[in-house]
Amino acid sequence: MKKTIHTFSKKYSVGASARTDHGGLGGRDGTDVDAPLFHQDHGRPVTRREFISQGFCAGTAAVVGGSVLSMLAPNKAHASLSADLEALKGDCGIATQGAGKIPFIVFDLAGGVNVAGSNVLVGGRGGQLDFLSTQGYSRQGLPGDMIPSIANPDGELSDFINNELGLAFHADSGFLRGIQDKLAITNRANVNGAVIPARSENDTGNNPHNPMYGINRAGADGSLLTLIGSRNSDSGGSSMSPAAMIDAAKRPTKVDRPSDVTGLVDTGDLVGLLNQGDAVSVMESIQRISDMKLSNVNTQVASDSDLKKLVRCGYVKSADIADRFGDPSSLNPELDTDIVGPAGIFTQEEFDGDREFQKTASVMKLVMNGFAGAGTITMGGYDYHTGNRSTGEARDLRAGRCMGAVLEYAARLNTPVMMYVVSDGSVFSNGMIDDSEGGRGKGVWTGDNSSTAASFFLVYNPNGTPNLIGATPEEQAVSQQIGYMRRDGSVETSATPAANNVNLLVETVILNYLALHGEQGRMRELFPQTGLGNAALMDSLTAFEPIVNGTIGA
Repeated sequence: MKKTIHTFSKKYSVGASARTDHGGLGGRDGTDVDAPLFHQDHGRPVTRREFISQGFCAGTAAVVGGSVLSMLAPNKAHASLSADLEALKGDCGIATQGAGKIPFIVFDLAGGVNVAGSNVLVGGRGGQLDFLSTQGYSRQGLPGDMIPSIANPDGELSDFINNELGLAFHADSGFLRGIQDKLAITNRANVNGAVIPARSENDTGNNPHNPMYGINRAGADGSLLTLIGSRNSDSGGSSMSPAAMIDAAKRPTKVDRPSDVTGLVDTGDLVGLLNQGDAVSVMESIQRISDMKLSNVNTQVASDSDLKKLVRCGYVKSADIADRFGDPSSLNPELDTDIVGPAGIFTQEEFDGDREFQKTASVMKLVMNGFAGAGTITMGGYDYHTGNRSTGEARDLRAGRCMGAVLEYAARLNTPVMMYVVSDGSVFSNGMIDDSEGGRGKGVWTGDNSSTAASFFLVYNPNGTPNLIGATPEEQAVSQQIGYMRRDGSVETSATPAANNVNLLVETVILNYLALHGEQGRMRELFPQTGLGNAALMDSLTAFEPIVNGTIGA
């Protein structure tokens, strides 16, 4: 479907983001993006989750369950082991560079972020551009002179709609401005997305939003870790995972900074004494000597072959680790010139000054290079109904920059990615306007409101724009919005199974992940108790045609 780009030309231009060197403006007075949020209508934060959502505790990064292929980025590929050991890797269960599935990254914005209206447009039954009432948009933080239904008399198109990422955003969306700041113009045409209007409870960790275990069950995996996360929780993030999907054997390992990434692998002293190539050769020779001796030994135990396999594979794994990770730069995001530096996504100053950028870089480095297949990046401080608009705008802008970094890194590595953005609940506006520079002439966020909530995902495809399902623009518009809102700006809870059930929202996201591989028919096989209904209903909950055939490179 052809993309059109509409610009925003009100009091504050789209580019006038009032940024600082460390990611934008922020606190209650619009000066500090990391300032904690104090609410008169909330009790004192007690749990770790409450501290994160109100910004008293830094959000953490979580990578969880999936895969990627570094073979899609030849400049990052490591040398193979010798042919005899390379042939043993499969028998030893050693993944090369992920399991061949599309990388999957979640942004878990703790506290109840705004998605619908002021960021991603959400409309009625006909899709995003089936416009809501003026009052409905006001509830979602948009004043009457900035609603998307207003047509420019000169061009007969709205100045307040931007669909250069396929998914229609409000032209002054903080998310959009941040994404544009990090995602090169030439790479935006290969992005498309879908929005899911769906209620979830406000300010609680009990929403089972995190789909990572399900994504892993769909086949995603990493060569080092299956699941990693920034919090010491079963999900690795702020929100829970559905209880029925949790696999205790794959509980996330905590990762939220570069030192966590580089600390994942210890290649021992041998690599330090020799160069990497010689160290690998020594380890390969040790394996061969051990293998010859094992063939002449009878351990006289019933599980002789299994015991010998454990020994044999231990040496193979050691050689493989030295081969792939003997060079520290292969893991360290700060040494990746695509991520940090003069030509990097982040400048050195940005990277050094903002922990959210370090967290994002650590997660995407692991996911995009196949060391982990999917990740959850938890960012705190999104319970931003602070009696102004500037706080929320600044935090949306920084989250958008992190989202844009993920998409841009995928483009630089020539690998696909599915990026999912979710939060616990949402906010609403009573129509009062914040005319400060940071407030940008928009509605003040007044309080929590789960009925205005929505989630969305963006897909980057290195081979071209992801195609929406549907033979006509009208059918494609319905595919791009899974569910709809009432004209008053609230979720129509009967529109889809996901609209009023967070567990089924997670299943809907997993279904769409499978569909990108052409594997949506496996949903009931993988999740026999799924509540998404029959095949026809599942088809109506699917946004895109496949972008890969089963696995990347197939």
